[in-house]
Order: sequence, then structure tokens, then C-alpha cells
Amino acid sequence: MENLSQVLKQHKLTQEDYDKILSILGREPNLVELGIFSAMWSEHCSYKSSKIYLNGFPTRAPWVIQGPGENAGIIDIGGGYGAVFKMESHNHPSFIEPYAGAATGVGGIMRDIFTMGARVVASLNSIRFGDITKKDSMGAKHRYLLRGVVAGIGGYGNCMGVPTIGGEMSFEPSYEGNILVNAFSLGIVKNDEIFYGKAEGIGNPVIYVGSKTGRDGLGGAVMSSDSFSEDSKSLRPTVQVGDPFTEKLLLEACLELFQQDLIVGIQDMGAAGLTSSSFEMAGRSGSGMIMHLDKVPMRESGMTPYELMLSESQERMLICAKKGCEAKIIEIFSKWELDCAIIGEVTNSGKMELFWYNEKCAEIPIAPLSEKAPLLRRPISENPHYLDSIAPLDKQSLETQDTQKVFESLLKSPEICDKAWVYTQYDSSVQTNTIIPSGAGGASVIRVKENGKGLGMSVACQSRLCFLDPKEGAKQAVAKVGRDIALRGGRALAITDCLNFGSPENPEVMWQFKESCEGIKEACKALNTPVVSGNVSLYNQTNGKDIYPTPSIAGVGVIDAVDNVLQSHFNEAGLEVYRLAPRDIQPQFGASLVAKYFGNSFKSEIARISLKDELFLWSALNTANEHGLLKAAVDIYQGGLALALAKACIRGNIGVQSVANLSFSEWFGEAPTQVLVALEPQNLKNLSSLLEDSNLTLTKIATLDGAALQIDKISLSLQNAHQTFYQQFQNIVETL
Repeated sequence: MENLSQVLKQHKLTQEDYDKILSILGREPNLVELGIFSAMWSEHCSYKSSKIYLNGFPTRAPWVIQGPGENAGIIDIGGGYGAVFKMESHNHPSFIEPYAGAATGVGGIMRDIFTMGARVVASLNSIRFGDITKKDSMGAKHRYLLRGVVAGIGGYGNCMGVPTIGGEMSFEPSYEGNILVNAFSLGIVKNDEIFYGKAEGIGNPVIYVGSKTGRDGLGGAVMSSDSFSEDSKSLRPTVQVGDPFTEKLLLEACLELFQQDLIVGIQDMGAAGLTSSSFEMAGRSGSGMIMHLDKVPMRESGMTPYELMLSESQERMLICAKKGCEAKIIEIFSKWELDCAIIGEVTNSGKMELFWYNEKCAEIPIAPLSEKAPLLRRPISENPHYLDSIAPLDKQSLETQDTQKVFESLLKSPEICDKAWVYTQYDSSVQTNTIIPSGAGGASVIRVKENGKGLGMSVACQSRLCFLDPKEGAKQAVAKVGRDIALRGGRALAITDCLNFGSPENPEVMWQFKESCEGIKEACKALNTPVVSGNVSLYNQTNGKDIYPTPSIAGVGVIDAVDNVLQSHFNEAGLEVYRLAPRDIQPQFGASLVAKYFGNSFKSEIARISLKDELFLWSALNTANEHGLLKAAVDIYQGGLALALAKACIRGNIGVQSVANLSFSEWFGEAPTQVLVALEPQNLKNLSSLLEDSNLTLTKIATLDGAALQIDKISLSLQNAHQTFYQQFQNIVETL
């Protein structure tokens, strides 16, 4: 091959990789084969830098039907039904082309769900940008990116008829060169009607269905496995173009297909397109495959085998059908006006054999492609220097801040103020199952009509905390989503993760990744929330600047009494508000929101989690809700106790008078495993009895009444607070 070094560089392959390819093939590869190896050995597809740290994740429990390794994870939710869910990143494409990148991220994760045989019933998202309050060009850029991403998420989800019911967002300078767009979807499936991504049975036909293949998204997996630079705008052709109306047809066609005994397996053409889907399906079964690429439906003229194998055009599936069922399958997809073409068959050769007008254009042994994929043990900096470069927080200056000023500033900060500008662009009520949508605070909830239960789901990650202590931050992210579900009266059963990090070539980033994985493992084991699916996104770096470590966690739990979902807004005069928290709780300013806005740094002490206390808190909340002891409950999270109390009252449109004599750090510091509960005075004794023999205790904080927020030295009319809370985000996005 001429100019080998240049060709390898273009394909992000090393000379060592090439030597492995030579040993696998026993000859020099052609360009098609080299492209296939490049895609399958990319960071995005092979997890070559991260795999060694993912080993050991707890993945099993009696209620886990399918763990990692398939298109999505599945848990048993009772009545013969399962919840199918997963979260994935579409960071790089969304930064290059925000609308298309976000839209196709939503489309891709939905296909992962309905490929398993499920109807998609809910979506969440976790999105992160630079500082959108800046009045300079960088602030303008990220307001543009925010508008595009939100429009893309809403545009695709709304057209699909899937409610987007919740999510989270944050704004940090570390994301200025690399935004994060993580998409989560959940579907419902009958436990005896689950489909898997496998291709087996010699002679069984391989069928391509969905949209035609074009050149959009060409090389997307490789693009997602590299850092950005000033020249990244040239990568626009690697961003896929989505069509939600075609995907809606594809979903309905697949669900109709699943009702008949016609197929062996089905796989979404996601990252690396036809390459990954075909190799993964054959690899799971240890079989071989022949494909005739000239039979692939094409959107553009003059396409080559290389382009057809590596295109990431959207809304496409690969099916392994039962021999003799081809006509019925073609009939179904023809009815839904979708392309359907028999492009190959399953063999017992153990090889992928590709043909172009009856001439063989590639031949690769399937098992060695994955078994001999690079497994890297990249250097790790156990003592990362970046922590030394962060100036410590001046705690004394924080304690002397004007309480009223701090409160009002935080109330209108992008992290705290209501994001109605965002979530009103999403249809949250379609399918008529939504009980708790976006904007309510905490976990979102849907009704599962099939078994009469509810599902609570939440997504979270405090990236500033993960930057200071990745292990602790990851533990607290797992705990946070489970706590949110418990605050609705549910029990978290499993999580999915989306691990977003900077360049793995930076030893400090690999330390962050290793520590975060250890934190997830420890928390999931202690809280009995196995990891059933997930995604790793590395190289979130631009011009050498890495993002904060952001291991986004999404949790799912069952709510047995769907008519007894606990609310998170305070709205009844005369109720008393208590903090339910560990006895030894000491809120800290490390990584806190008040430190971000009023400290010269956020490096300080961190309030660490006791997973034992956390698990007991979940149990106590569940029992209290079952016995009708609580009127409402809310997590104390960013902004601390003062902001949690204020938001619950603003959302419920009721005033509050605090009675607790607390310090500035107790009002604004942050710590895990603490919630606010609103209850009638006569229920205090019974609630207290649930906490016997535990480290948790109740502290009276306030009484609900009036038309003003009277919190310690803070005084703000409910009308002014309401206007600030609900109008500020729109003002930032539309008027700056």
C-alpha cells in the first residue's frame, strides 16, 4: 500500500495495529479491510483504553434480565414485563452540528431500545455547555449550541411520539471546547418477546432494512475517537443526518415484525454502521457471513464498498431472518414504505466475506477482529498535578458573604433557575403515561399501563465534584439518582452510565477514569443497583483542554403504588418542614455552587457519602410514603438547604418561615444523603420511629405559610422569587 504511514494516520491506526492486522489476515489489507479494522478498533467501538476498568462492574441481580453486551439492558418490572434502557453520548457530532448531532443521538438510542423488541416510552437527556451567561463570543457560541441541541432533541423525540420527561444540564468553562449530549431512552417489552443482536443458522438470510445508505456520517466512529482542534469544522461530513419520520416507520415495522416468528436476530446500524452491526451479530454467535454490498440500497450514485461499510447513515437495521421467511419480511417493510433488501447470508466460515458485483472485495476472520483488538494499559498519574494547581477556597470570606445577595444570585443562576425554556420544547405528555414530567424537580415518573405500576427515572452527575475527587463524585452520582427515585416512593433497581472524559492519552484523565469506575462499582454494590448497560466517550478535549470528568448516571426504579407517587413541591399551609439527614452531617463548600459563584475556587473539603446511611434513607422514604406520613419531599442538592427549600416553595406557590438557627455553611454548603420532607405535625412521631437504630435524624427547618420566603436572614416575596426563578433562563438564552 502506497503512503502507508499517511493512510494509517488517516485511519487513526498505529504501526503496531498494522502489524496485528497483517498477522490476522496473513497478508496486506486492502483499503476496505483497513477501514473496517480502523472502525472496529476505534476507541468508540473497541473500548481499548477503558475496558480493563469496566471489568468488575456489578451487573447481576435477580431482577436483571439482560446486562451489558447487548443493544440495551433489561430489568424485570413485574407482571411479565421488562424495562429496556440505555444511555449513550453524541458529544462530538453535537459540537460540530448541534441540531443534527443531538437529533441523531436521540434516534440512535431509541433504535437500541426498540431493536430489543420494546416500544420506546420515555426519554431523558444530560446536556452540558460552557458558560452561557458570558457576554463575549464564547457565551454567544454556547447559547447557539444550546438552542441547536435542545431543538434537535425536541425535534426528533416529538416526531417519534416519545415523551421527553426529564434530564439535567450544567454550564462549566471546561465544556467550552467540547459540549456533552447524553441521550437516555426506555422501553417496555414482554419478557418472553425479547430480541437479541445475533446472526446464526447456516444459510439464514441477512436482510438490510430502513433508509438508504448515503455518505453522511462517514467515519463517525473514528471521528468520535479523537480530540478536537481549530480545524474540527471540517468534520461536518462525519455527522449523520436524521429523519425521525422514517425512524417512526422503522419502529412500527419492527414491532410488527416481532409479532411473527420470522427472525433470528436484529441489530441497529449505529457507530461504524454496517461494519459494526454485521461483525457484532456474527461475532456473538461464532458464525460467518457473506454480504453482497452492491445489493445495499444506496442514496447516492457512485458509492464504493468502503463507503457502504463505514457510512453511519441513520434509521437502518440489519436482520438475520429465518430461511423461507424473506417474502413476509419484505412485505412488512414494503407496507411501511421502507427499503428492504436481502444482502447476504450466514455461513459457518467464521469469516466476513464481502462481495462487490460478485467479486470478493474483503475477507476478514471475525473472532480475531475483536479478540485481538488493542487492549491498552495507558499510563496513569496517581498523583495528578492539576489538583495542586487549584487554589484552595477562602472559606472565611464565604462565611462573611451577604446571605441575601448569595441567595438571590444563586436563585437566578443557570444551574438553579427553572429550565422551562428547554423542557417546554419537548412533548412530555404524548402516550398519556407521564405522571411526573420535567420541571418538577427530582425523578420523572411514567405509568406502565401493561402492569399497573410506575417507573421512576433520573439522571445526574456533579462534574465539579468529580473534578476534585472522581471516585467520590461517581459514588454520589449513583446515590443521587437512587435517592431521586426513593423521593417518588420507588426503589432504584439498576443504572446505565455514560462515562464522558477527556483524552486517554493524558495520564491524569486515565486516573480520573479509573477512580470514577471504582466509585461506580463501590456504590452499585452497596446500593444493589447493578449496571445493565452503558457507554464510554473519551477524547472530549479541544486544543489540549480536557472536560471535567463526567460519569453521567441514569437510574431506573419501580413504584408499586402508582397512585401514591410522592410530590416534590410544597403547597400546603401549616405543614412543617424537616431535614432528614445523617446525625453527623457537615455540609461543605468543596465543589459547591456557592463556591463556584462566590469563592476564588471551589477546592475545599468535600462532604463524603456513607452508602449505608444512603441505603437506609431510601428505605425510610419508601416506608414513610407507604404509610402516608409525608406530604412532599425533595432532595437537597446544588445550592444547599436554602435553595432546596426555596425551590420547593416556589414550585408549590407557598411562603415559608424558617425556624432553624443554622450557619451560613449549613444553609448553603452541600452534602449527600439529605432531604427535606413536609409533613403534618401529628406524623412526626411515627416518622421518627422509622429512624430508630439508624444514623439518620430529623431537624425542624421551617413552617409553610404566607406569601414570602423568610429563610434565616433572607427575605423575598413569593412574587419576586417566582418571577426570577421562572424567567431568568429565558432571559439568558434569548436576550444576551
